[in-house]
Amino acid sequence: MWQLTLSVVSVLLLGVVIAQYEWQNRDAFDEVRLQMDKVNKDNCPIQHVGDLYLPEGSVSHLPDVKEININPIFPNRTTLLQIHNIARSRAFFWSYILQSRFIRPAINDTYDPGMMYYFLSTVADVSSNPHINASAIYFSPNMSYSPSYLGFFNKTFPRFAPRTFRADDFNDPIHLERISTLNTFTVQDLGAIPVDTSYDYTSDYYRINEWYKLWLPDNVKERHDTKTTYQVEIRYANNTNETFTFHGPQDADEKIGPVRWTRPYFDCGRSNRWLVAAVSPIADIYPRHTGFRHVEYPTYTAVSVVEMDFDRIDINQCPKSQGNDGKNIFADTTRCKKETTECEPIHGWGFRRGGYQCRCNPGYRLPFFVRRPYLGEVIERATSEQFYNSFDCLKIGWVQKQLVQLEKAPTVLRDIAMETFYEYKDRTSGPDALRTPRINIHRVLDFILRMNKENCRDYPPEHMVLVGGYNFGAEEFFENEAKMALRLANFISAFLQISDPKEVFSGKRVADKPLTEDQMIAETLSLVMGNSRIWSAGTYWERNKFTNRTFFAPNAYKKQLNTRKFFVEDLARLNKTEELYLNEEWYQFLKQRWSANFDSLEKYYMKIKVRFDENGKTTKKYEHYPNYYRAATLKHGHWSPPYFDCYGKVPMWKVQYAAPFFGWDSLKAKLEFKGVVAVTMDLLKLDINQCPDEPYVPNAFKGTHKCDKKSSYCVPILGRGYETGGYKCECRQGYEYPFEDFITYFDGQLVEAEFTNLVDNNITRFHTYQCRIAGSNNIQANTVFLLVMALLSILPFLR
Repeated sequence: MWQLTLSVVSVLLLGVVIAQYEWQNRDAFDEVRLQMDKVNKDNCPIQHVGDLYLPEGSVSHLPDVKEININPIFPNRTTLLQIHNIARSRAFFWSYILQSRFIRPAINDTYDPGMMYYFLSTVADVSSNPHINASAIYFSPNMSYSPSYLGFFNKTFPRFAPRTFRADDFNDPIHLERISTLNTFTVQDLGAIPVDTSYDYTSDYYRINEWYKLWLPDNVKERHDTKTTYQVEIRYANNTNETFTFHGPQDADEKIGPVRWTRPYFDCGRSNRWLVAAVSPIADIYPRHTGFRHVEYPTYTAVSVVEMDFDRIDINQCPKSQGNDGKNIFADTTRCKKETTECEPIHGWGFRRGGYQCRCNPGYRLPFFVRRPYLGEVIERATSEQFYNSFDCLKIGWVQKQLVQLEKAPTVLRDIAMETFYEYKDRTSGPDALRTPRINIHRVLDFILRMNKENCRDYPPEHMVLVGGYNFGAEEFFENEAKMALRLANFISAFLQISDPKEVFSGKRVADKPLTEDQMIAETLSLVMGNSRIWSAGTYWERNKFTNRTFFAPNAYKKQLNTRKFFVEDLARLNKTEELYLNEEWYQFLKQRWSANFDSLEKYYMKIKVRFDENGKTTKKYEHYPNYYRAATLKHGHWSPPYFDCYGKVPMWKVQYAAPFFGWDSLKAKLEFKGVVAVTMDLLKLDINQCPDEPYVPNAFKGTHKCDKKSSYCVPILGRGYETGGYKCECRQGYEYPFEDFITYFDGQLVEAEFTNLVDNNITRFHTYQCRIAGSNNIQANTVFLLVMALLSILPFLR
């Protein structure tokens, strides 16, 4: 009997611990939270390997390269998309640079980057994005060549795995303020270990190396020429051309794709956090330096692994539905009342409950005292009494049908609409439509969307620059692309400030050589290959700042969206005054901004541990420990206004972001401006926001929506692109959606289409797109009221 009582008490206590209130049932979120809490840095070495991984479906809506340019990416998945792109970009870079030795003469040298290049490359991956926790490159056994040791030509490291992870620096002695800036990084070669031990990341005893096993070891059973090939046409500064074909990770159209995802895992003995990793393979020609190309074959020799904290990834508690039917163990754990409401996710919540809102189902409306949909965070914290007596929607008693027989709008209604939107009386078109006091959005978009490479030459240059907020939202929408440019700028800043080619180390280790032309071409090319939204990228060096070159500006671009053929051109060959990149407006802006004062640059600290010798075995502190470098952040870059690149390689409307990089002067006394990394994106992929905003917000299209302002308000819709109608008209408090429909709002595209019919005096239903005043739940006759009204009506006759 006492055993039964004890078990009942245990169950009750367990329920108290798991749920906030007794009315909340245990669900998948509680299971995952318990599994996460029972593993820590002290007991993780003795935990079962299954307890170090969370189940599949713990992270839903993983970005897929096959859908990136087809379906819109959810705002709460942009960070996952960024680590996807970084892993893919680094795989392309290392594949290119490891095979680029075939471009150069066959001499007794590997042409490979040194160890410091690997270390600082992973540091830049983490420092340029605060959401990335770790970045690493793991080589297969005896497949990593290095020029960092004397007499090491054609020799390999037993293991080589440079890894950087972000450390909380608020408790670090070098930060006297004890304020966490997340700018301290632990950098270590995880390949400097005794081989065939539990520290060997290639071994099954490592337990958390799922990222390694996804691609490695690459045991090709049949044909050896199965690795995807990419072609790059290069034009150098001396106007010589070269076509280089190299092997790389799989392309987007292949079955698996270039990136795989790991299950969330506990990073035991390292960062001791729950992480999620994006993994992409690195290809090379192996075995190397044989002198016989017919015996060399392409194979995956390493993987690029980029990780982020699982706690920072939003979960989707809404039920599965059309477009939301992937693996998701948290599906249908919402507290929305399904009878009257439906669930809609909200981004920015991370791994915690309440990242959703409960909207009214079609045919229902909010009570008079409720202004917005019910927030999931409020519902999750409600008591049972609050929950069962609130958070409902009221049924709409009388539902109308949509107007079927259309007619022209009455003259009075049309005149009122034309007075409200008086800009539609003016028939100004072309570039003049951009300069009216109140723009006609349809005329403006006609000019923008009809611009092409044939008619653009008919306009002066000033008409092909959109000034005045036509790229509103670009800083958020293209943030990932800007961070790609910032990552390369951070890497160059770190390498120029940390690596000294003249430094002498003890033993056989030698310093890294200066940055080479091939490395900068590969870095620039990897931006375009790793991120499909980037159409061109360039690394523009200041005069006489690149080794043995007066000007150097590798510019990489593509001519179509889905392609395996890319182009690189050194813009240093264009030396006319009007063509020289040093005279570009965006370059001059950043050069003048960073000509003297560098105090606002971010300071990044690194604790680097390198291998003790070429055989590894153990690590030792880098000679400068800890060290730091200064680099730009996202806000230090420059967004150019949208422009049509009429005379460029790919004529289109573009948005450009440029980030500066810095290095020591010749005396190593102070920093100086060294150049700029710039990327360009397609303006027409941007979403237009027609909803109202504050007067100081630079949005050329704000307030151009056609919602009925009295009864409804405007809410932007993602994914509609550079077209009108990217919004919905939601009913205001005290109003209700009157029609029998599967939605509870007026779609902006329908509203804009009917308004165009109204302006053209065609048949339209625009005047019906209004919410009505919310009435009682049921429309019924009141007998007493009718009798009183009847008596009042006949009372004069009785006299």
